[in-house]
Amino acid sequence: MVTAFSLLRTPKIFFGPDRIRLLPDLLKPVGTNLLIITGSRSHLGNWHVVEVLDILGKEGFTLCYDKIGSEPSPDDVDRIVNTIRNENIDAVISIGGGSVIDAGKAVSAMLPVEGSVRDYLEGVGTASHPGIRKFFIAVPTTSGTGSEATANAVLSETGENGFKRSLRHENFVPDIAIVDPRLVVNCPPHITAASGMDAFTQLLESYLSDKSGKLTDTLSLEGMHNIHTHLYKAYKLGEDLEARSHVSYAALLSGITLANAGLGLVHGFASAIGGMISIPHGIICGKLMGSVNRNNIRKIIQDKSNDRALEKYAALGNMLSSVPGKDPAWYALYVADFIEELTEKLSIPHLGTYGLQLKDLEKIVATVSHKSNPVQFSTDELMDMLRACI
Repeated sequence: MVTAFSLLRTPKIFFGPDRIRLLPDLLKPVGTNLLIITGSRSHLGNWHVVEVLDILGKEGFTLCYDKIGSEPSPDDVDRIVNTIRNENIDAVISIGGGSVIDAGKAVSAMLPVEGSVRDYLEGVGTASHPGIRKFFIAVPTTSGTGSEATANAVLSETGENGFKRSLRHENFVPDIAIVDPRLVVNCPPHITAASGMDAFTQLLESYLSDKSGKLTDTLSLEGMHNIHTHLYKAYKLGEDLEARSHVSYAALLSGITLANAGLGLVHGFASAIGGMISIPHGIICGKLMGSVNRNNIRKIIQDKSNDRALEKYAALGNMLSSVPGKDPAWYALYVADFIEELTEKLSIPHLGTYGLQLKDLEKIVATVSHKSNPVQFSTDELMDMLRACI
């Protein structure tokens, strides 16, 4: 018998090279007043995007523009909403990385309601969002967060009382996701590396989650196979459209799996660190992934505490290694070896490069959530994991 499962809704997905060309026809039934949100790097540098925006203008659409330069804050969202609220926007289109998509998702949700987005953030505000929003289209230009397939927008504020929290509602899943690998071809190597490791982390953590099921496991393994075979190639040969396509596909799958199965300790650390210091999310995930997973595996093997997780690590290690005849512990430890080797090859920097110091660790650990991690760790063990990544 197939084990019972549920699956949250996904956007209407258009995947493949040149799918960005569909944008004008997809918008015609929606309306003509558009808000286009892009990243700090000018969208004018991508002729595929420029061509489509030019067509929109010629076909009678009114285009308003705004930019997000880094991981969005509540102030960023409030500023855009207050600037554009009286423009009768019919649709919001985010063209950029995960930060741009999260910002657009939050703006589309806040345009129909009053107040600050802070009022509706998990763990920050007390208001309940009614789930109404403007029509929203996500067009990723990096391959990492999978935000084009999720129901939450992550907003952060760094500092003494900083936070990294979600605006969440099942209705916030984008109406449409256009995943066009041609738009990622110009993504710089360091962003390719960091965003790719974010996708890898999401796939692995949702695979190991106690909320995972047969369907999410299948998608997670498919995504990790694509990371295994093509992430380093996309990093080294950015114009390789085949490699870009496989990594874009993996990132999309990571959004679907995390939305349905949840995440683990690496993202627990990322939430705590991201509220304290401005470090790119993918860098945090990429640097911590090896340390956290090696400690997961060691504890599972030593304590014989989670046979299901050991079996999953072993199945992944078997796929990654292509070495037959080894025992489950060997395959599980191979996963940690593979992650650490890939992190080194992708030149993921230490977290201390961005200002994280030993004196910060105690405060970080005090707020870390294990989320759906397969094992639990003591404060001292969590501190050791962080020290290894500074």
